[in-house]
Amino acid sequence: MRYKVVPIINTLIQRTFHAAAICIMLALNTVLTVQAEEIVSLDSIVAIVNDDVITQLELKDEFHEVVKNLKKKQAKLPPASVLGKQVLDRMILKRIQLDLANRTGIKVDDTTLSRAINRIAAQNGLSLSEFRENLANQGIDFRRFREEVKSQILLKRLIQRSVINKVNVSDQEIENFLFNVDKQGGLEQAYHIKHILISTPEGASPATIKNASAKAEKLVKNLRSGSDFSSTALAVSDGQNALEGGDLGWRKAGEIPTLFSDVVAKMKRGAISDPIRSPSGFHIISLVDKKGGKVHLVTQTQARHILIKTSIINDNERVIERLSQIRSRIINGEDFATMAKAHSEDTSSASRGGDLGWTKPGTMVPPFEEAMSKLQPGEISEVTQTNFGYHIIEVLGRRNHDDADELIKERARKALKARKVAEQKDAFYRRIRDEAFVEIRLNNT
Repeated sequence: MRYKVVPIINTLIQRTFHAAAICIMLALNTVLTVQAEEIVSLDSIVAIVNDDVITQLELKDEFHEVVKNLKKKQAKLPPASVLGKQVLDRMILKRIQLDLANRTGIKVDDTTLSRAINRIAAQNGLSLSEFRENLANQGIDFRRFREEVKSQILLKRLIQRSVINKVNVSDQEIENFLFNVDKQGGLEQAYHIKHILISTPEGASPATIKNASAKAEKLVKNLRSGSDFSSTALAVSDGQNALEGGDLGWRKAGEIPTLFSDVVAKMKRGAISDPIRSPSGFHIISLVDKKGGKVHLVTQTQARHILIKTSIINDNERVIERLSQIRSRIINGEDFATMAKAHSEDTSSASRGGDLGWTKPGTMVPPFEEAMSKLQPGEISEVTQTNFGYHIIEVLGRRNHDDADELIKERARKALKARKVAEQKDAFYRRIRDEAFVEIRLNNT
């Protein structure tokens, strides 16, 4: 009988390799398990947020940053465990927002990010290289800083899309708003306020609401007895400004949330409000200071212009030469309005002889406004370039004008939108927090 030696040898070799492979895999698995356990022991998880985690080291870094900023403000720090919970809550909300931004397709390209960082450097009076060196001297890693700027842009775009773009203000709302604001001291009345929120979950039971109410009542009593508001806010508030000691800064009357605008208007400096009930929980307000507004007069300018745009046929030199000739003809006696109707490429004003009407500061683009501001009535500018093309400008007159109705309505619209956005942001934060999967393990680490 003949044996098939080669197949038997191949089988033995395969089994040998197979056994060796299993041994190697088991060994690797053991090593990786040990390494994983070492990593977990070094940087344990303190919270799971949807598909993401927050580690002990991340919380520690954020905690130290918050403490450093609070010490700069000479704020009284609460116990580390209390402050740690506040910091973790803010980190959780941030992770939820970034996750939502990612899932809804919000992006930040490298060009936008680089421009943002360049602006930050310029605001500090530094070049980009100087700014990077400055960060390094402070022990701040540039790549981490870059990621933080990117996160802030993402959060801003998320709020723009999810809240701001959905807020509309009707003319009727403006009328009602102005009527109510007048009772609060007028649109220009401003208040410096601080805020504490004792939150209640959506659909809270009567017992939960009762406990939150009792906690708020006790806090009010302690605050009125001399407890520091900022320290209390740092320790117990569930509001978005807790880590700032509940400080909301100066707010115009129209920018204060509707919920407690009437209460604030009646408060005296240094007063503490009774708890104010809302769907979010119980609010406590401290009125730090208040001030009245001033009458606002605006200097308006009436001007007219002739615009000629560059094109493939008309380059910069030809346009400048043509406008210079038109300017000379006007100075020598030809009518500006007639020349504007014949030559200006601004179709909206050409039919009116180039007349732009009365405008207030900030209406025109900066180069145009700068040239216009240097002219006395009756004077005609040299050829001026803007992003629209080339202009010659004549100032017809100036006046101090009280455009109270338009100005008040414009400010009212902005203030009302700011108020509605603030209210909707709070509701948005609460909703996405309730909808997210969050498991906190802070007490187990």
